[in-house]
Amino acid sequence: MGKRLYAVIGLGRFGGSICKELSREGMEVLAIDNDEEKVNEFKEVASHAVIADSTDEIALRDLGFRNIDHVIVAIGDNVHASILTTLIVKELGISTITVKAQNDYHEKVLEKIGADEIVHPERDMGRRIAHSIISSNILDYLELSDEHSVVEVKAGDRMDGETIIDLDIRARFGCNVVAIKRGKDINVSPMADDVIEKGDIIIVIGSDKDIHRFEKALVIED
Repeated sequence: MGKRLYAVIGLGRFGGSICKELSREGMEVLAIDNDEEKVNEFKEVASHAVIADSTDEIALRDLGFRNIDHVIVAIGDNVHASILTTLIVKELGISTITVKAQNDYHEKVLEKIGADEIVHPERDMGRRIAHSIISSNILDYLELSDEHSVVEVKAGDRMDGETIIDLDIRARFGCNVVAIKRGKDINVSPMADDVIEKGDIIIVIGSDKDIHRFEKALVIED
């Protein structure tokens, strides 16, 4: 299975945050905006950064949009452009479309035209959403500071049947498992010999760089 391809349309605070985080996670990202200054800002961040009008279907076709797996429409204040872009992207057969909504009316229209996920971002929510985009096993992501976060993940095949000491999460990644949730039961401060089962919810705390390594090794599955 090849690497998933992402496109972020609109490089304002929200779209820019998602673009940076996806890129930092090693994803292939096509960054698009009609503002040359914003595009130049992301030339060293994204895999590709281009100036384009996303309401121009021919322009998107020429950019190879048929090969994109997931499009994030993060257009700022222009609701009309957001809706038209979503329609075009949908018609191009993109499998997953996430769209930033400005208000409830905008959301209702986006629902009707087939957006897969509609978000009402607060400040700096881009990081949190980027993690959920990368893997369905990453359930939540909460920043504690500029460099430390808490992540809530669902245990998959890589953790199934392993103990905390087997996985050696603290030594390998510098992260700490602070709780394991299994159904309605919550095990706070689990012991080293506690066994993790597939489907368990694992809550991990650590620095952002350590959490990124932990996610890549044990959470994000091909």
